Amino acid sequence: MNLLKVIPKDTGAIIPSRILQQTAFWAKFKNSTGWHPAPFDIFESDQDRPGYWIHKGDILILLRELQSGGVIAYAPYGPEIVPEQERQGAWLEELSEALREYLPEACFAIRFDLNWPSPWAEVPGNEQPWLELPDIPVQEMRMNFGTRNWNLRKSPTNILPSNTVILPLEKSPAQILGRMKPKTRYNIRLSQRKKIKVRFSGEQDLDKWYYLYNQTVKRNRIAGEEKDYFQQVLLTDARDTISPAVIKLLLAENNGTPLAGMFLALSQNRATYLYGASASYHREMMAPYLLQWNAIQYAQQKGCTEYDLFGISSNPDPANPMYGLYRFKTGFGGKVRHRLGCWDYPYRQDTYEQFRIAEILAPGFHQ
Repeated sequence: MNLLKVIPKDTGAIIPSRILQQTAFWAKFKNSTGWHPAPFDIFESDQDRPGYWIHKGDILILLRELQSGGVIAYAPYGPEIVPEQERQGAWLEELSEALREYLPEACFAIRFDLNWPSPWAEVPGNEQPWLELPDIPVQEMRMNFGTRNWNLRKSPTNILPSNTVILPLEKSPAQILGRMKPKTRYNIRLSQRKKIKVRFSGEQDLDKWYYLYNQTVKRNRIAGEEKDYFQQVLLTDARDTISPAVIKLLLAENNGTPLAGMFLALSQNRATYLYGASASYHREMMAPYLLQWNAIQYAQQKGCTEYDLFGISSNPDPANPMYGLYRFKTGFGGKVRHRLGCWDYPYRQDTYEQFRIAEILAPGFHQ
């Protein structure tokens, strides 16, 4: 007996969500970058009334045809519904099978970039820093417990950040500032003394943003996006839907010279630090700290109750290449959150294995 069913829906009817990547805005934005949005309503069987179904929410699936001719389905931070831990694998299996009949014949797998809390880190009463995940076979054994097909696979890599810092915004600005680490408060005030000015901008300053972004990419030796990508973020308009988002470009400058920039996204009651960049010069002015503080205050003024700093290392290990982000972002006083990350449900095992190997061998792959 099927416990879940899905029904396709229009992009414009995607339910409002604090998760930006599960909104109509994100569907429209990704559609402009080569992904085809496919939203679905999710229904669960009513155990008390056989034959009746309860609407539980929806999910945005993105489809992309690969050069091989196969199609990959991807759910960015979806589904938003979080089942009880002991039945998460079985629930995800049911959802995958329910979606299967609506996906293209060439679709060989669906990838869920799960926003669900990681059971390996979210241990009540455990205040110790999370060190590392268990081996993949152990993770897969736990996720597949109770499933019929034992088919859920841990993806070779995560796409969206699986570790982040969430800063609550219910307190006053003075209280939020008071909860930050002393060094963070000091750097914010230092930047103010250095006469750093933060302003809201737009497409007219995209060249300034991209100049900072390129410096960041080269300094950190990471793969970057083209300028057109960020232009599309600013140009995407979802105001004709019920789940739009507000996107702001902020720049921190000293006498007109850009020192740091960021894209801030507002969706429902959450603000997300989506993309950031900083100059390789005048780093002693600590412009990124004042930039974040201005963004936090703006988000609070707009009614947001939480601020997602979006992406840190999994633990406070100085050897981790993302440790600098961990130190910077945790300084603002939020709570570290660990998510389950990407999980795959293959429909065609041979094609999926080829895709998986190609992913592992791709430049820039990281575990």
